[in-house]
Amino acid sequence: MKWIFFVGLLLVIGSMGCGTAPGQNAPPATTAPKSTLPPYVETFAAHYARFFDQAMQATHTPGAAVVMVKDSQIVWMRGYGPRFMGGRDSIDAQTVFRIGSLSKGFAGVLTGILVQKGYFAWDERVQSCYPDFRLRDAKQGSRIQLWHLLSHTTGLPYHAFTNLIEQDFSIPRIVRDYFPTAPVCGKEGEFYAYQNAALCVVEEMMLRNTGKTYPQLLSESIFLPAGMQSATCDYAGICATRNKTYPHVATGPNTWRADSISVHYYNAAAAGGVNASIEDMGQWLKLLLGHRPDLVADSTLARVFKAVVRTDKERQILPHWLPRDAASYALGWRVLQKEADTIIYHSGYVNGFKSDIAFNRRGGIGICVLYNAPTSLGSVCIPAFFDQWKAVRETLKVTNDAPQREK
Repeated sequence: MKWIFFVGLLLVIGSMGCGTAPGQNAPPATTAPKSTLPPYVETFAAHYARFFDQAMQATHTPGAAVVMVKDSQIVWMRGYGPRFMGGRDSIDAQTVFRIGSLSKGFAGVLTGILVQKGYFAWDERVQSCYPDFRLRDAKQGSRIQLWHLLSHTTGLPYHAFTNLIEQDFSIPRIVRDYFPTAPVCGKEGEFYAYQNAALCVVEEMMLRNTGKTYPQLLSESIFLPAGMQSATCDYAGICATRNKTYPHVATGPNTWRADSISVHYYNAAAAGGVNASIEDMGQWLKLLLGHRPDLVADSTLARVFKAVVRTDKERQILPHWLPRDAASYALGWRVLQKEADTIIYHSGYVNGFKSDIAFNRRGGIGICVLYNAPTSLGSVCIPAFFDQWKAVRETLKVTNDAPQREK
C-alpha cells in the first residue's frame, strides 16, 4: 500500500504547490549558476521537487537535503526542516550529515585513484603488504586480492564482525584476532556477503603503501581538490562542525526527537565514517559522472563501477521497482539494471541517519538525498527520480541525451 500511495503522488504531482516538513518554515532553495542545460531538464527538476516536497509532508520526515546533478551542473539543491526538532536553525546546503555506507563509494574511488598513481594494483594480494590478514582457510586467505575487499567477495560470512566494530574494536585488532576464527563460506570472487570490517582492510593497505592514514588520503585526493569543503572522515570532524544536523528517533507515528551523534563506525571509516553536506555531495556527483578527469580517469571510474558479483541471494534492493536478480555489486557500489539503463547506487544508514545516492553515467544524471531520520521516504525517492526522468523524456520525445564530459 505504501508504494501505491507514492505512485499516486507521482500521478498528481502537478496538482499541489511546494511544501515542507510539517510545522517548518521553508528554507530558501539553493540556486546554481545560470543553467545552460536544455529546458526539459529544468522541467524535470521542477516536477521532482514538487514530488519531494509532498513526500516529505506525507512521511512526516523531520529533515533532509537533496541535490540533483545533470552533466557537470547542479540543477537543483535544497535543505528541508530543522537541524534538530525544537530548534530554530534550518537545514541548508552546507549542513553536515553522517552518510553511512555511502562512505563505501569513496573507498572504491579512492582506491582507484591510488591504483592510478601506482601505489598498488587491483590484483595485489592483501598479504603482500598486510601480513596480519589471514583467514581460517589459509590458502584462500593468501589468495585474497584488493578488489575482493571492495566487492565483499572474500568468502567471509555476512557482516562478519560488524558487532565488534559497534563495540569500538579497531580494524587491525579484528583482523588479527578474529578473522582467522570465522568460517569461510565460499570461494573468493564468487561468494558475495556484505561486509564492513573486511572492506576496511583497504585502510591498512593504504597506510602501508603510502605512509598516510585513510582520512589524510581521502582529504588530499578527493575532499579538498573536488571542492567538498565541509566533508570530513572522523568523529572529531563532525563534532567541530557547527552547521550540522542531528539524528532523530521516532516517538510516535508522526513525531520525532533529536538524538546525539555517536562515535560508532568512525573506527571503520571506509565503511561508514564520512560526514558531508549536500553541497559536498553535489561536487561528488560531478566527479562520479566523469567531470573531474584531473582527479580520476574515466577508465578508473569504469573499473570501479563494473559489476563483479550478483547479489540476488541478498535481501531485495528497492523492492517493487527491481527484480532481485537485477542487482550486482562492484567496488564499493551497487549496480542496478533497470531495463536498458545501468544505475550506480548505494544507500546508507548509521546512527539514525539515512542516505541514498544514484546516477546513470550514460544519461549524465544523478541524485543524492541525505536524511536526519530513518524515514520511509528513502525507499521511494530513487525509483521516483528515475521513473520521472524517463517519463519527462518520453513525453517531450527527447531522443539524444548524451552527457557532455570534461576533457
